Amino acid sequence: MANPKRRHSKARTRKRRAVYYRQLVTASLPLVECSNCGNMRLRHHACPSCGYYRGRKVVDVAEFA
Repeated sequence: MANPKRRHSKARTRKRRAVYYRQLVTASLPLVECSNCGNMRLRHHACPSCGYYRGRKVVDVAEFA
């Protein structure tokens, strides 16, 4: 199995980690405004307050309330 010939520099390691930690921060807040009712909802999910997703009614909210 191959082994690294040289040690990675601190700058190279920190650059790689910076990308990873940036993804963690942005992934923890994936909220967007619903285009139908204006409430906040998760991205790529139906709105829990009105049941709409991409302009179409996909979930009956009264059924889950």
